[in-house]
Amino acid sequence: MHISQEEMAKALIPLAWRDYCAHLVPELNKCRVGTYYVPWACDKERIAWEKCQYDDYQRRMKILAKQKRVEELAASQKLSTELDS
Repeated sequence: MHISQEEMAKALIPLAWRDYCAHLVPELNKCRVGTYYVPWACDKERIAWEKCQYDDYQRRMKILAKQKRVEELAASQKLSTELDS
């Protein structure tokens, strides 16, 4: 994350939006307010934020898959040692 808690509070970013991509939200909100929330006006900022969200999701899913593989391996090793005993 490239933004501090104080900066997020100053930018009035809701707690639910304070995630890995929070550093992109102030620029997106500034653009939205400046253009009166016209949907097509802030495409660059919105796409950057959405890509960051997607990349973060992919990163978290890779970590989760790795954790599941480790747990399955540990469970299978435990089962094989119990059968050998």
